[in-house]
Amino acid sequence: MYGTFRDHVAGQLAEIEEAGLTKHERSIRGPQSALITADGAEVLNFCANNYLGLADHPALRDAAKRALDDWGYGLASVRFICGTQEQHLELERRVSQFLGTEATILFSSCFDANGGVFETLFSAEDAIISDELNHASIIDGIRLSKAQRFRYKNRDMADLRAQLEAAADARHTVIVTDGVFSMDGYIAPLREICDLADEFGALVFVDDSHAVGFVGEHGRGTPEFCGVGDRVDIYTGTFGKALGGASGGYVSSRQEIVDLLRQRSRPYLFSNTLAPSIVAGTLAALDLLEQSDGLRSQLVANAALFRSLMTEAGFELLPGEHPIVPVMFGDAALTARIAGEMQKRGVYVTAFSFPVVPRGRARIRVQLSAAHTDAEIRQCVDAFVGARDAVAAAQA
Repeated sequence: MYGTFRDHVAGQLAEIEEAGLTKHERSIRGPQSALITADGAEVLNFCANNYLGLADHPALRDAAKRALDDWGYGLASVRFICGTQEQHLELERRVSQFLGTEATILFSSCFDANGGVFETLFSAEDAIISDELNHASIIDGIRLSKAQRFRYKNRDMADLRAQLEAAADARHTVIVTDGVFSMDGYIAPLREICDLADEFGALVFVDDSHAVGFVGEHGRGTPEFCGVGDRVDIYTGTFGKALGGASGGYVSSRQEIVDLLRQRSRPYLFSNTLAPSIVAGTLAALDLLEQSDGLRSQLVANAALFRSLMTEAGFELLPGEHPIVPVMFGDAALTARIAGEMQKRGVYVTAFSFPVVPRGRARIRVQLSAAHTDAEIRQCVDAFVGARDAVAAAQA
């Protein structure tokens, strides 16, 4: 039987390859950092979510090593069956304290957190109103719920109002948005969203994966940045980006919401919890953030320097202040060639084109880290200039 199915799968792979959409995973050696070895050559890494440079920080490594001795390698089951470790409870307390929420529940990833929220909390009598550019995990999580589904144009408050009016008969309504939209680096207009939520009696849900730890005065994310930290009902986020770059996610919310998720959220009830070493490393990351804002300040300065130098060099950037900086080229083939030339010049970046981004809006998404030095940022800009000139000369 596999013969015909194999042909079917092979045909799909061939179509993906023919469309130029095959995703090639490049091999790297050693830890994730500003300088890595990729495909056998040393390159500067400007495409990781390692915003605060903590993925190889000695404090996190040391905490993880100690946790292996103190807490073991894994829990070997789910929490309600075989118990949970005190450090997992401590991490939940610390995340709640950091975000200013009543309670937090850990998941093995933010994908699982988003997959476990909507089915548990909302049913056919309710309405979920989601930004059109929300992360795939939010989209998949919403699909699991029987709630009515509405979608509004990205960051378009007039359209959000229209969708809220269309959902007026629902028992409960929740507005769902990413805090930061990862392909553009745009921050959601949370103050306006919360104002509309108040007007229509809706809840507000924010996935802050690309913001927690470094956006806002104290790194508490986009709600803090927008001044609405006490008006967001449900936070989700990840430990796999700024907070150490390993894995794990959470829902942080009102006490009753978290209590219900512990009873009914399927990804929580039927998946092992985080490995002890990851919990310990994440606690160490929170310690560093609470002790100093130096890493956040460095990241802001690095993003500003890169934007300034690239603008001076004549590149088109999407506006913003986030360390995600899309460099726009438009044409998919051109963007791929630029990225290839960049790696030849010792800078590791990734080209994004349709269907990941809209057709004709191909880009290289540069991601700054607090671990980058001024010299490395200037080397990246020089590589962009050299790659652009090399591709232009080849086309002449």
